[in-house]
Amino acid sequence: MSIISPAIKSYMKLRLSAIDNFALNPIDTQKQVFNHLVGSAQFTEYGKQYDFEHINSIREFKQRVPVNDYDSLKPYIQKILEGQQNVLWADPINWFAKSSGTTSDKSKFIPVSKDSLDDTHFKSGKDVLSLYLRQFPQSSMMNGKCLTIGGSHQVNQLNADSFYGDLSAVMLQNMPFMGQVMRAPELSVALMDEWEAKLEAMIYSVFHENITFIAGVPTWTLVLIKRILEIAGEKDLHKIWPNLELYIHGGVSFTPYRSQFAELIPSENMRYMETYNASEGFFAAQDNINEEGMLLFLNHGIFFEFMPMEEYGKDHPETLGLREVETGKNYALVISTNGGLWRYLVGDTVQFTSTEPYRIRVSGRLKHYINAFGEEVIVDNSDHAIAEASRITGAVVNDYTAAPVYMSGSENGAHEWIIEFEYLPVPLETFTAEMDKALQKINSDYEAKRHKDIALRMPIVHRMPKGGFNTWLKSKGKLGGQHKVPRLSNERKHLEEILHFL
Repeated sequence: MSIISPAIKSYMKLRLSAIDNFALNPIDTQKQVFNHLVGSAQFTEYGKQYDFEHINSIREFKQRVPVNDYDSLKPYIQKILEGQQNVLWADPINWFAKSSGTTSDKSKFIPVSKDSLDDTHFKSGKDVLSLYLRQFPQSSMMNGKCLTIGGSHQVNQLNADSFYGDLSAVMLQNMPFMGQVMRAPELSVALMDEWEAKLEAMIYSVFHENITFIAGVPTWTLVLIKRILEIAGEKDLHKIWPNLELYIHGGVSFTPYRSQFAELIPSENMRYMETYNASEGFFAAQDNINEEGMLLFLNHGIFFEFMPMEEYGKDHPETLGLREVETGKNYALVISTNGGLWRYLVGDTVQFTSTEPYRIRVSGRLKHYINAFGEEVIVDNSDHAIAEASRITGAVVNDYTAAPVYMSGSENGAHEWIIEFEYLPVPLETFTAEMDKALQKINSDYEAKRHKDIALRMPIVHRMPKGGFNTWLKSKGKLGGQHKVPRLSNERKHLEEILHFL
């Protein structure tokens, strides 16, 4: 790696000029992306249905093409799964990223074209490293390897020419040589499907590597780090990997996990960088690790629209372009991509932290919220309340889920929580009270409903035994890198299931 590191760094510097160009010219850049997408797909089945050939403006595009979710695009995707081509995208679709969401029983098969691999996922990955090296030009990170903690890397064959797996599997199978050289563990370990066996094999595979950066979802990264430290009999990960300097995270909010990482990697030189990528595309990454907000990737094969929350659920919802968005407001993310997703509702909500340049933060999920009493609690609120209660009490939280308790008889409603603690030095009631106060402070609607217990009484909190959420995920066959516990739900299905499991 030390031999090829200078060449990699030189390439990264070239990418920075392209990043600066779209950051300084966001509107023109998105128009170019839009024209390329519509022009490339005009003779596909979908393009003919909505007359892409005669769409001359973004306004016409919005008028003709409906906002879609997976179910509305599923008939087209099913045709591609059965071997038809030129349905949603002109270039052949031979790969599908299978996304199971959190703990849903339904699987989504997201079409992955060569364009979406090269111009979206791989290019974005390079740009993440470029943005980091701009901030830390003296970094020796490229002299080592990246420990990549993905999901299951098993690849399944649909037919002679088509395959599917989770996104990490698709990327691993198509990754350029340079990417393969830079990553760990070795391919034979990465391709293991059974998560617990893979975890152990991964530990011994990477133990003696020069790991300089790590990429993965915080929950599973913590599991791996703790197991490595346990085997080594150490308490500081730098004792094992002294050159480790960066953790690239995404998938869930890092707020509840930050204190645990600081404890396991107690160094002021350890840095953390947030990215926003999904099976559908790679959307943004931090360009300044000291500031909240991720730079929106505007020239990576994705055209963005932003739906105000009051439009969600309407038959013909209005969406906004970059010129119209405001900081601090919640928008549902709508994308059109070089894999054939047209006006696709991703399911995430975002807020702009800056419009010069355009930076966003993920504020929650459209379906992951509690609004049973008009309180409008989103995941961003609950993450911050958990973090604040942990700071005050000294507790360390591994994971949590919550849902409403509806009014019955003479009892008011409540929020019912299941929280797994790594460490709880105070009575559970004390933590609950601090969490409740923090939630009231950050969400005025919740505060109003909690006032004198008018609509909501004190939260009901159950303590999950340590490791319990992982055991529950395993019971559903969903133990592994990309599966997550649903943080909030407006209905009680998951909560009741977990309570019964307990």
